Amino acid sequence: MQPYHPPPSGPAPRGLSPFGLPARHTWEIPLLVVVIVVTVIGYLIALAVLVAGSVNQYVLLIAGAPIVVWFGRGVNYAAQRVGAVKMSPTQFPEGYRMVQEAAARFGMKQAPEAYVLLGNGQINAFASGHGFRRYVVVYSDLFEIGGAAREPDGLAFIIGHEVGHIAAGHVSYWRQLGMFLVPFLPLLGSALIRSQEYTADNHGYCNRHEGAPAAMGTLAAGKYLNASVRFDEMADRAASERAFFIWLVNALSSHPVLTWRMWALRDRSRHGKLFWWPAAPALPPYAGGPYPPPYGAVPLGKGDAPYGASPQAGSSWSAVPPQAEPWSRPPGSDAGSGGANPAN
Repeated sequence: MQPYHPPPSGPAPRGLSPFGLPARHTWEIPLLVVVIVVTVIGYLIALAVLVAGSVNQYVLLIAGAPIVVWFGRGVNYAAQRVGAVKMSPTQFPEGYRMVQEAAARFGMKQAPEAYVLLGNGQINAFASGHGFRRYVVVYSDLFEIGGAAREPDGLAFIIGHEVGHIAAGHVSYWRQLGMFLVPFLPLLGSALIRSQEYTADNHGYCNRHEGAPAAMGTLAAGKYLNASVRFDEMADRAASERAFFIWLVNALSSHPVLTWRMWALRDRSRHGKLFWWPAAPALPPYAGGPYPPPYGAVPLGKGDAPYGASPQAGSSWSAVPPQAEPWSRPPGSDAGSGGANPAN
C-alpha cells in the first residue's frame, strides 16, 4: 500500500475533515423530504384502495408498512443477539474500543452495541436498530485469528462509517418507515441512499482518515490484494472515465461507484457527486497529473490553504507528510494502516 499522510492543520470547508463534526451530504435532506412525501402519498393511496375494498398483496404491504418495518428490525436484531459475537472489553476489545471512540467523536450520548458476524469470505459491515437500541455488525473477515483487527486504521474507518449511519439518524424506525417505498423508486430512492453513504463516509473520514485508502482498496480488490491498489490512480479515473453506462450504473446503485467514492474521499473541498461525473477542481497540477493532489498531500508556500481549498498564487502541493496532529489517531488506538470497507 502506498504511503499516505494526515491532512494539514487548519479548518476545512463544510466539516469534511477530522477538524469538527462530519458534514451531512448536501443532497441528503432535500431527497429525504421528496421521498417521504412520495411515501406518504403511497400510504394514503393504499388506505383509500383498502377502504374501497380492492385488496392485493402490494396494497396490503404498503398499508402494513409500520408492522413490516417493526417486525423486520426486530428479527434482524434478534439474529445478531443469538448468532453473532458481541464486542466487549474481553471479546474483540480492539473493535469494541473503536466503537466507543467513534461514538465519543461524534458526540453521541451512548455508544451502540457492536457484533462480529461470521463473514465466510465476505467483506461487509452494517448498522441498524430496534426500539431504542442501536447496533453495528462487522463481518469476521475484517479480523485475524485472535480477534485483532487485520487492518486497524481501515477497520476504524469502517466502524466510523457505520456508527456515522447511527449518528446521522439513518437507522431510525421513523426514517425507515418514511423511506419504505425506496425500492420502488429506482432513481430517486437510490440517489437518497447514495447521499447517506457519502454522509457515512464523511463520518468514517472524521473518525480515522488514515484508513480510507486501504478501506477502499479492500472493497476494490479484497483483503489480501488491497496493498496492490493505488488509491490515487484509481480515484483519478472518476474524472477521466465518462460514458453513459457508467452514469447509469451509478444512478441505479445504492452506493456511489467506487472510483467516485474514492475521489470524494480525496477531494475534501466538496461533497461527493450523486448525479454527474466528478470534475478536476481548480487546483494547481501536481507532479502526478492534472487531478487533485495525492491523498493527504499538503499545500506549501505562501498563501497555504487547507487541503481541498484553492491555494493562492505561489502555492504548490507536496506529498511530504506533516507532523501528525493530536486528532490523527485517538489515544489508545492501534497503529497501522489498511482495512476493508463497509458496503452499507
